[in-house]
Amino acid sequence: MVPCLSCASDALLRSNPLSISRRQQFGSQEALLSLERCTTFKQLKQIHAKIIRLGLSRDQLLVRRLLHLCSSYGKMDYAAVLFRQIQDPFTFTWNLMIRAYTINGFSQQALLLFNLMISQGFQPDKFTFPFVIRACRAASALGPGKVVHGLAIKTGFLRDVFVLNTLMDLYFKCGNLDCGCKIFQKMRVRNVVSWTTMISGLIACGRLDAARGVFEQMPSKNVVTWTAMIHGYVGDRPEEAFELFWRMQLDNARPNEVTLVSLLKACRELESLKLGRWIHDFALRNGFKIGIFLGTALIDMYSKCGSLEDARAVFDQMQIKSLATWNSMITSLGVHGCGNEAISLFSEMERSNVQPDAITFVGVLCACVQTNNLEAGQRYFNDMREIYGITPVLEHFTCMIELYRRADKFHEACELVNAMPVEPNDNTKPMLQSGPPSDEASIACILRDLLHAIEYLHNEGKIYRDIKGLYFLRSTTTSCSMGAGLQKEEKGVGAGAGEGGGVHNLSKNVLYGVLDLVVMGDISSGII
Repeated sequence: MVPCLSCASDALLRSNPLSISRRQQFGSQEALLSLERCTTFKQLKQIHAKIIRLGLSRDQLLVRRLLHLCSSYGKMDYAAVLFRQIQDPFTFTWNLMIRAYTINGFSQQALLLFNLMISQGFQPDKFTFPFVIRACRAASALGPGKVVHGLAIKTGFLRDVFVLNTLMDLYFKCGNLDCGCKIFQKMRVRNVVSWTTMISGLIACGRLDAARGVFEQMPSKNVVTWTAMIHGYVGDRPEEAFELFWRMQLDNARPNEVTLVSLLKACRELESLKLGRWIHDFALRNGFKIGIFLGTALIDMYSKCGSLEDARAVFDQMQIKSLATWNSMITSLGVHGCGNEAISLFSEMERSNVQPDAITFVGVLCACVQTNNLEAGQRYFNDMREIYGITPVLEHFTCMIELYRRADKFHEACELVNAMPVEPNDNTKPMLQSGPPSDEASIACILRDLLHAIEYLHNEGKIYRDIKGLYFLRSTTTSCSMGAGLQKEEKGVGAGAGEGGGVHNLSKNVLYGVLDLVVMGDISSGII
């Protein structure tokens, strides 16, 4: 329909003097001004219709503005229709469309569009290559990335530092340490981004000491470089993260919010409440606002360092709370054995019209385990699937099986396992088919084997495929948490609520893993 309207509009304008008058009143400048004021996709379509009616649809400046707005609204199907209408797009327009596909999560389409661009004889420029390389990076497509690398050499754009920086980042992201290092070594001109990319790449590939060596050679450092190096030390050598922070202060480099979040994670690793409070005080003294990102990290740190009171105070003081903030506070309450408070906070979250995700329900179900509330657990488990459309994952099944074990409901546990999206393994099937055992110890043993079976299938990648609710659920984190919980539960078979058995330890370890995910989720979402 749109191409026909576009052609028809030109004919109407030629035959109708009134149309020419209207066109003079609404020209390209007026259209651009209207697009600048556009705030919704509905308005965009109305302005686009007017552009077509008045014969302005061949103006590539207007079309590029339309494409940019479509990208910002996530309407890539509409953008694709717009793009296909352009006759002989400029390279700038190709670049805009490739970039739009990448930032909206369609990296494969971005690569296909680049192939189309080259096959139709359009020449790339120095901006095309970084956009395409980023698409390769997003798709972890090392092979196509090497092809683009070769084309950059052939077309003479490999001398551009921006192109080299994005290529280096691609190789490090895909685990090709040698190629990333070779690009850095052969660079004739390096900027701060080049050095920071090299340092971050070495850290990501587990070469922390080599990264520190490059860091010390760097002629001038900015806050991003300092933060990258500090963040690298957080996991394994948190003391050195603080040593580097003191040096950063002496160098008069002002930290940013990301720096402070990395240091809060180091406090958590050190289990140092004193250092965590010092960072909190530092943030307030230096004018940092306790926003969503920093506030969530503070809640996580205070919880892990044993001060639920401070965690709740930060939560209550935050004017704006994200889903990650609610999740962090709910799981923090669960970690500290405040199951009823966690459930109450979840109800408050629902009243605030915040949509829960899979992590939220891990915290809520663990709270039900702690309060020995099977009825509530069943209700929340059903609501999660039926109301919110969330696919249950390992921790959800773990909590429900634990609740059934506590209530000696073997048959219900078996039904739950049979309803899982995977089959129990060969060692577990005979146990399920043999009927309920006669004593509690046997029930606990069988259910523990079921949990092991679930964990095995999770590690094989058969449960967590296409789970969109989790931010950054890593197999290693879950495995460690579950392993620790199962070992403790083995020692506490038959322990009731509040008796110090494996139930509390199991849910606590799961929740500690979830707290990791809440904060790491912000990092993986691109905030850092």
